[in-house]
Amino acid sequence: MELAVWRTFVTVCRLGSLSAAAAELHHTQSAVSRQIAGLEQQLGVALLERHARGVRPTPAGEVFHRHALVVLNEADRAVRAVRDVRDGAFDRPLAIGATPSLAAGIVPAAIRGLLERAGSVRWSLLPGLSAQLHSRVVAGDLDIAVVTDAPPGLPQEPLVESRFLGLDKMVVVLPLGHPQVGRGPVHMDALADQIWVEDNDGSAALLRQHAARAGVSARIDLTAADLPGKLALVATGHAIALIPGALTCALRADVTTVALVDPPTRGIYTLALRRDLHPSAAPLLDQLATAFASVACGSP
Repeated sequence: MELAVWRTFVTVCRLGSLSAAAAELHHTQSAVSRQIAGLEQQLGVALLERHARGVRPTPAGEVFHRHALVVLNEADRAVRAVRDVRDGAFDRPLAIGATPSLAAGIVPAAIRGLLERAGSVRWSLLPGLSAQLHSRVVAGDLDIAVVTDAPPGLPQEPLVESRFLGLDKMVVVLPLGHPQVGRGPVHMDALADQIWVEDNDGSAALLRQHAARAGVSARIDLTAADLPGKLALVATGHAIALIPGALTCALRADVTTVALVDPPTRGIYTLALRRDLHPSAAPLLDQLATAFASVACGSP
């Protein structure tokens, strides 16, 4: 099996489209289809199935995808290692991933702490959802990811070491002038008549679970494309929203927060491969722990 075909398959899985993969790889769609068909013939099983918006891996395709990421990652590492030896220097940027709320709060603070102690370090920051970031750590695209165990939770992967930073209490973000502003921790039933906005399935699941425990339902009538869009709808009075407590220190000035009684929580974790760590990875992990500990999570 040729690694180029494996890369084609991984690209198709990432983009969910044969045509999009063909465009990115500078192939024709028919060439991509032939490569996938040949791979399926070699393995004796279908790897992709079509749906209304493109393609997705079959159960066998998901298994092969996980192993293909590892193989391709190792191949890329081999090439980088040889080039490092050839060039006599190691100057690979530290690639960091984080969920949007953590990328807006504790992660920049941890990076600042790293730079103050280690001096000049090349780095990059990629926001994403936890499951996506986990896959990119496995693939070797990220050295460290800072993620949460919000529904559906984190997958188990023997190649990845997870480090628990702590529990983050969720809070409610409100527009300025909302009747609940300044009233201290509120019960969920006091918000039962409110319109809520959510931007991802994990946060929506936490909200619904918390409302169900309180014996009410949450009217999630609005959906935002991302966290800034969610906060914009709150700021303009269209809805209220559930957000991580760790984000309160980085909120825009035209919203505020209120704590919940017995709030839902989510675990915050760092993810990194168990071997071949970037030289700056371990110091950053320590800075992340320090940054998270310094945040008064859930205390608006």
